[in-house]
Amino acid sequence: MIKKVKNYLSLVKFSHTIFAMPFALIGYFLALHQNRLPNGQVKAEFEWKLFLFVILCMIFARNAAMAFNRFIDREIDIKNPRTAIREIPAGLIKAKSALLFVIVNSLLFIATTYFINTLTFKLSPVALLIILGYSVTKKFTALCHLILGLGLSLAPIGAYLAVTGEFALLPILYSFVVLLWVSGFDIIYALQDLDFDKEEELKSFPVFFGKKGALNASILLHILTALVTLYAGYSGQFGLLYWIGSVIFISLLFFQHTLVKPNDLSKVNIAFFTTNGIASVIFAAFTIAELVIDIWF
Repeated sequence: MIKKVKNYLSLVKFSHTIFAMPFALIGYFLALHQNRLPNGQVKAEFEWKLFLFVILCMIFARNAAMAFNRFIDREIDIKNPRTAIREIPAGLIKAKSALLFVIVNSLLFIATTYFINTLTFKLSPVALLIILGYSVTKKFTALCHLILGLGLSLAPIGAYLAVTGEFALLPILYSFVVLLWVSGFDIIYALQDLDFDKEEELKSFPVFFGKKGALNASILLHILTALVTLYAGYSGQFGLLYWIGSVIFISLLFFQHTLVKPNDLSKVNIAFFTTNGIASVIFAAFTIAELVIDIWF
């Protein structure tokens, strides 16, 4: 049983939750911070039940998206030496079981949104369409990296909607931060499969632009990420903690580009997972600390 659980956690790369989850938490606490009355009192108090629902939505949605991606790519993965060891091609999880896992998590995601508010429930099928749809885009468009970014970008705005039930500019800005940031580092990750993707006629920025062009595109996306991050801080009138977190976040974004060169991809995994994971957690920690201090102190 424990081994099976580990296989499913590996199937969905549960550790990669570290990318979007911190931004979902930013969206949640931003909602508490922004929805205050003129006298300074908050309209929405912290609720453990709602907080748990937000976390569960993130987990269920991501489980469904990752498992669906592995299900769709199973025949491609078995041909690629880098991915042949994944759970489905390696025979650790049956394709039908993975598809059932997708369906169960999708239903759990929709069911959880029902207990949050009407808007999130109505938008839940749209969210699923986006995050599941990414898995097929690499077969017909090099913009697949942006679709992946779009899927993860739903985290901050989704959490904000869970608390307020209405849209606002600031959480949308953080959604753009996630979209641009994730798209940029996914391009770096895709460099590993450049030759294989060409053989299989799959689409990606590295296939379309080549290694150097793809890395330049990634840098441009991260420059835009930095600009939106700074503008969000200005727009939200944040204090010192936010700016410290932003400087560290932006510095780590560009540090990863010193690790990967067109002729040296040996540090792609360090750039992809370690650097971006640390960047996300640090930025969220400083931003949430800023918000919490302003709300309660």
